[in-house]
Amino acid sequence: MAVKDDVMAALAAVADPAGGGSIARTGRAAGLVVKPDGQAGLVLAVDGLDRTAAERLQAAVEAAVQRVPGVTSARIILTADRAAAPAAGARPQQTTVPGIRKLVAVASGKGGVGKSTVAANLAFALARAGQSVGLLDADIYGPSVPTLLGISGRARVENDRLQPETRHGIKALSMGMMTDPNKAIVWRGPMASAALVQMVEQCDWGALDVLVIDLPPGTGDVQLTLAQKLKPDGALIVSTPQDLALIDARRAVAMFAEVGVRVLGVVENMAGYSCPSCGHVSDPFGHGGAEREAEVMGVPFLGRIPLQMSVRQAADAGQPISGEAAAIFDDIARGVMITVGL
Repeated sequence: MAVKDDVMAALAAVADPAGGGSIARTGRAAGLVVKPDGQAGLVLAVDGLDRTAAERLQAAVEAAVQRVPGVTSARIILTADRAAAPAAGARPQQTTVPGIRKLVAVASGKGGVGKSTVAANLAFALARAGQSVGLLDADIYGPSVPTLLGISGRARVENDRLQPETRHGIKALSMGMMTDPNKAIVWRGPMASAALVQMVEQCDWGALDVLVIDLPPGTGDVQLTLAQKLKPDGALIVSTPQDLALIDARRAVAMFAEVGVRVLGVVENMAGYSCPSCGHVSDPFGHGGAEREAEVMGVPFLGRIPLQMSVRQAADAGQPISGEAAAIFDDIARGVMITVGL
């Protein structure tokens, strides 16, 4: 009974978005059952809430229950017996990761195209748009997120769960926070895939609107594990304009299509360089290749990010970018939010 009492206390700390106190007090949470093996289940009424509010409440309840020591899993059954608000639209769906409304993967067919920089600044842009955001560095062999966010030191563990670090309004976890930065990670594919799943499912993310996952380049075990086990709501493909990168971007798009993950669109990175001295604009990697390729593949083109010194400096300093490039990411984030339903 102690675990059940602890779960009830956790529910009493979750506010009803419609007002009136906690969901335990207003009756939205009912029928709590905790089995001897630690599986917790309850009924959550989402009537009268629009889709976004209902999904956020579901995520908050899942996160609160999962944090209770002794709880091994949480099953939330959604009901809407009373008339729902007209804006509710489709019923909220059960998420694959408790507490997280949406999973968005950032991928590339090859390395060196700035994928991690795009993933980090997409996360920053989503946070600026009012979303609760997490960033998972799933690039097991070349983790960049600690540098991009200015994180040093090892990840903490509390109650057998990894604790993400919070920087610039987002929560982040990386293999680089769990290993010696001076040593190579020499793992076979299955080990890397298992590490990805553990970092998602055994991390205390809390309630998130979206978890951005920075995938390693290529189309191997880690990408397949993400698609099959975690079932992301969509994948964003990063490429430079040059033909060599676009060949591999096509493979990435094809892989996600084969495993049933929606491609949210293509981002063209390092597109055009403006000389800070004379203002002349050149295209060392070409121009427009990713946009043309997106049209050929029938997927959205989300934006073009210029090759700028300020982007590199912000990345090395562990800071969000600003100015023109930040505005481009804000537009990309709005497109992602609309597509995945945030």
